[in-house]
This record gives sequence, C-alpha cells and structure tokens, in this order.
Amino acid sequence: MEFLKKISVSALDQQTIAHLKARRVLAILLGGGLEAPMTSHASAKDLRSWIAQLEAAGELIRIDKLVDPLTQMGALLYQSREKALFFEKLPHGWRALGQAPANLRHAALAFGMREEELIPLVAERMVKLIEPVMVKDAPVKELKFRKGEFDLTQLPVHVAGQRDGGPVIGSGLVVSKDPDTGARNVSFHRLQVKGPNKSGILLYPRHTWKNYLKYQEKNQPMPVAIFIGHHPLYYAAASTTAPYGVDEFGVAGAYLGEPARLVKCETVDLEVPADAEIVLEGHIPPHIREEEGPFSEFQDYYVTGTGKNPIVEYQHMTRRKDAIFKNLQNGSEMEGCVFHKVPMSATIFRRLKDIGGGPNLHNVLALPGIFGVVIQMTQRTYGEAKNLLMSALSSEYQHPKVAIAVDADVDIFNPAEILWAINTRVNPSEDIIVIPGTHNHAMDASLPELGAPGTGLWQRLGSKVMIDATIPPPTDAKARAEFERIRPINPKLRLENFAAQESLPVVRALSPIFFGSKLLR
Repeated sequence: MEFLKKISVSALDQQTIAHLKARRVLAILLGGGLEAPMTSHASAKDLRSWIAQLEAAGELIRIDKLVDPLTQMGALLYQSREKALFFEKLPHGWRALGQAPANLRHAALAFGMREEELIPLVAERMVKLIEPVMVKDAPVKELKFRKGEFDLTQLPVHVAGQRDGGPVIGSGLVVSKDPDTGARNVSFHRLQVKGPNKSGILLYPRHTWKNYLKYQEKNQPMPVAIFIGHHPLYYAAASTTAPYGVDEFGVAGAYLGEPARLVKCETVDLEVPADAEIVLEGHIPPHIREEEGPFSEFQDYYVTGTGKNPIVEYQHMTRRKDAIFKNLQNGSEMEGCVFHKVPMSATIFRRLKDIGGGPNLHNVLALPGIFGVVIQMTQRTYGEAKNLLMSALSSEYQHPKVAIAVDADVDIFNPAEILWAINTRVNPSEDIIVIPGTHNHAMDASLPELGAPGTGLWQRLGSKVMIDATIPPPTDAKARAEFERIRPINPKLRLENFAAQESLPVVRALSPIFFGSKLLR
C-alpha cells in the first residue's frame, strides 16, 4: 500500500506492518471504497476489523463465485487449513467469513503476538479480567425482527460433513444466566436448524447445562441470547473454561485489552455484544427433547452427542443492516479446534507453572483431536515431569486423556518431533503410565459411554495415560549429554544463498518448518 512506502520496513516487525495495513484496509471498507461497504464502530474490535487485519496480513482469500452453503461451502472450508475464506456471494444476498482463525498462526495474529509466545502470554492475560460496559450505540440493533419476520432457514448456515443431520450453526455463542444468582455465562453450543424459529442444541454437561437444570427444576424455560459473528477473541473467551460464575465477557475484555461493549436484549433479560453481526433471542423449554445430530465434531467424527437433546425456540432477531454471517466448521485441526486449543493450553499452563514451587515450564499445546496435550519443560529433578503430567490430566478441562512431556529442544508445533521424542526418549516400562477408571470427556467416542446426551448421567468412563519423553535433568550432565541432538556445522547457512539461479523459485517455495528447523536458529 502507498502509505507504507514511506515507512522503513526494517524498523518494523511483520505484526506491526500487518496492523498498519489493517487500519488502512478498514478505512477503505468504512469509506465505501469497495463494492460492498461495511460499517463498524470506530474503536471496537469486531468481525470487520478482524477481516481487515486478515486481509492486510495476506491471510484472507475472497470467494467471488456463488456458493451453496448446503452442498458446497463445507468442502471449501475443509480444504482451507492455511487461509481464511470470505464468501462474497451467498443465497439471499448474504456474505460470510469462515476458517478465521484457520490455525494457530491466525490465533496469534488475533491476540497480537508470535505463535511461540501465544500460550504463555494468553495464560498471563486470561486472569486479568476487564469488566464489560453497557452502551447505547449498538450496530447489532440496526434491524429488528419479531417472530414471523425472520427465518433461520434463510441464513447461510452450512452443512459441514456428509453424515450431518442438517445445517448447523457452529458459530453461535449462547448467553445465559444462573436463575438464582444472575451470574452470566457465554459458551459454544451447536445449533441444528430445525425450522424458521427453532433449532436443536447440544448442552454439554457444564455451565449452560447447570443453568438449564435450575430452570427445568422450576419448570420454566431458560432465556437465551445467541450472537453470531464477532472478533475471534470473543470466541476464545467463550471457549475458556473459567470457574462457574465467572463472566466470559470479562475474559473477553482480558483478551481484547478493552471492555466488551454490551447492550440489553429486546425480549429477554440478557446482555449481548453491541458490535456483533446477528443476535437471536429465545428460550430453551424445560423437559422437551428432540432428535439432534449427527454432526461433524471436533474429534473428526460424527456421532458423539447425537440423540434426544433440548431445543431452542426463537422469538426475536436483531442484526446489522449489512450483517456478515460467521460460518464455523468443526473437525480436527479446523477453526473450532483452534478456539479450544488456545484457552485450554493456556489454562493448563497456568495450572502447571506453580507445581512443586515453579518448574522450568516452557510451553503447553493441545494436540490434534483435543484429547491430548504436550508439555514442553526442562526437568529440575528426576520424576518432575510425571508430577506435571498428573496435574495436566486432572485440570479444569475434561478433554485430556493423553499427556506427553518433552524437553525444550523438541518443537511441539511439529507433530513429527513429538513422535520422535516418544520413539527415542521413552522406556515404556517406566515412562508410560496408564491410569484406569477415570472420568473422561463425554464426547470421546473411543471410551465406554454411560447414560445419553440430554440426561444427567451422560459421561465416558475410561482411562488416561501419561508419557514422559523428557531427558535427564541438567543436574545429571553426563546422562543428559547422551541425548544431545545433531546440529550441522555452520547452522546459520541458508540453502537460498547457495542454490543456482534457476533453482531459487524451488528453494523459496520450501516450507521454513521441517524436522529440526528450530535447532538452526
């Protein structure tokens, strides 16, 4: 862009350049310089500022052909693991954003930090809650529709997988309250569209389910508000398993570095983000259950959670005049997993950092499928890794059933290196420990299921395993030296500087990430 030509690129890092470009792109969007201008609050971080940031960073692909959400969108999202997709031509005049974030690189961009710094810094930030503020200026209130004036089946809700039971809103964040204390909760729930004013809902047995049971015991419908389309850090906050009663809008403020702007709903006593794209207001009636699912889920399977689940009945919609829909596709290493990986890893990092007086903890990362976690650390003493592994398996999250510990020389962002560490640094009889008879995540299809979705008994009773793939601690220097990794002479040499001119395009197309690449830094 022209304005960047006056800036010394060498004096700026890529994150700063992307930020400056994003401001320019957003200004163009707001000024109507594009074919489809979009409005945005001047200071708030929202879906529009996120689109501008992605485009400025070269992380957005625009789709200008007509796409059918029911038969085509899922295949396009499935293929786009590296870039976000902005659909410009959808039925009924809609536009939509998907796969944003598509990966941890995008998540780091949203948080404003480097990928390797992401988890430790999010762990630090997540407890510095910033309370939301109530506002009157609400772009999401630009258009208002009563029951009979809106139709969920006209939204560009997509079908993700071949066996899905129907179109499912995966990007709707559900706001509810404890009827006794008024404590607010915000969380992800899949919403299978069942008609113009009705959807199914899977209530995993956590905080929203707890609120619902309280209403059900009173034989009362639970009021809910569901907002669709906002800055990804709102979604990250909704994925954060905070203690019951902690307001996820406060967590969103911590992630954003600014208060979440909220506005009152029209027909329910709840508050929603003023800068969201769409808000649906409704109730979950007590005792009613209907068939729901199957649906493409985060483990890359269909059937978990399928069965008799509650429903949501909607009576009101508000939205922006030029509302942009948010499509979220689940499946392993898809957008839905990114939202869960970051807060889960950061929460476990916070738990582990004080074990035994403060270990030499470097990083934590949830693994593909979300039921595994890897801990990067340097043991101070023999056996310390196993202490951290036990803690990781009994954290605030129900997901982890596999916990792996590795040393700092293992790149935890490269699965090949984790497998290498297991293969070359593990004595199975001593370093692999199975813990039987544990409570596990209810959507882990590999474990025996008790009860059924929509009931109080629903759970999985299984086992957990910890794998210590660390090497001897620095205090035993002789034993540790046996595990020193191979490094080449002159590690700072680069292939590009020696390749023939005609081979340079091939060299420059090579991935900068490969087995051992971080050892060359």
